[in-house]
Amino acid sequence: MRLSTDRILTTHVGSMPRTQAVAQMLMARENQDGHDPAAFDAVMADAVDAVVARQVRAGVDIVSDGETSKISYATYIKDRLSGFGGDRPRQVALDLKPYPEFRERMAVFAGRQSFKRQCCIGPVALIERDSMHKDIRNLKAAVARHRPADAFLNAASPGVVAAFQPNEYYPSHEAYVEAIAAAMREEYEAIAAAGLVLQIDCPDLAMARHTGFQDLSEEEFLRRAQFHVEALNEALCNIPAQQLRMHVCWGNYEGPHDHDIDVGKVLPIILRAKPAAILFEAANPRHAHEWAVWKQARIPADKVLVPGVLTSTSNYVEHPELIAQRLCQFADIVGRERVLAGTDCGFGTFAGIGKMDAEISYAKLAALAEGARRASQRLWP
Repeated sequence: MRLSTDRILTTHVGSMPRTQAVAQMLMARENQDGHDPAAFDAVMADAVDAVVARQVRAGVDIVSDGETSKISYATYIKDRLSGFGGDRPRQVALDLKPYPEFRERMAVFAGRQSFKRQCCIGPVALIERDSMHKDIRNLKAAVARHRPADAFLNAASPGVVAAFQPNEYYPSHEAYVEAIAAAMREEYEAIAAAGLVLQIDCPDLAMARHTGFQDLSEEEFLRRAQFHVEALNEALCNIPAQQLRMHVCWGNYEGPHDHDIDVGKVLPIILRAKPAAILFEAANPRHAHEWAVWKQARIPADKVLVPGVLTSTSNYVEHPELIAQRLCQFADIVGRERVLAGTDCGFGTFAGIGKMDAEISYAKLAALAEGARRASQRLWP
């Protein structure tokens, strides 16, 4: 993993808005409606090359494949693992339940989530490897062509898979998560073996408190989050911590977010996870103040902070000066070499759905690069 040795390096959480051609291909595969595997592979390879090129032009140092081939960061696993079926309606987040009119307006503006939310109805095991290896090849080919400083590939954590796909088969939640962890281990290790940085997406450690696990008490949720970290660490046991980064968030959607669990309550659990780098929300109005919580925390010396200094649910383009100020705040906490510039969440969490404009998303990344440059001038005078 490249770190900030002489300047603040820039990255983001992973997903970028898909083109219409990509979104159509993903939905055709999702709905088994005219899906052409050969055409799909060709479109995805070209799209990954284009999204990496755009990131490099915007000034992103550590790039991803934009999660181009995935319908979403957590539900893509149903195409790679056995044991999933059906389509269960998603739970409404606790903060959104009192506002049905708002939910309807947002569905009109951002689009309705029409992809399948399956359940676990049988034994979980890895049964399809080609997609994983194609993702790796596509990203490595684009990296070789466009030469960013580094590259990472996303994978779902065992806990977030369980949060999105409820258990209807295993005798306990713990048994279910252990099965997912065992099944996902090969994907994790394949990404690392390819020389890429592995990013584990872990919204289950925060967002799930008011979404998928909303029926738990706070104490029960924290115990579950701790178990998820233990299962994740076991699945990552063969990968060096410095090749790992993890993303924690409270949900990449516009809404009240007044049911978000306090970062101070989950931070001790987050810090026990193996990945060296932690990506987290630090820009949006519900979490921008939490730099003070990080300042008070006992952060291990081997942890790298990647605060979100751009929002991912607003088409405002942050001023580079604000970005620089935010980065310097975190550099004051852990030192300039242990800070990367990141984003709150991805810009295209669900393919073809969302309010983020693609061109504005890249403008935000360009502002990120300029803000990091300004911060670097202050931190390396």
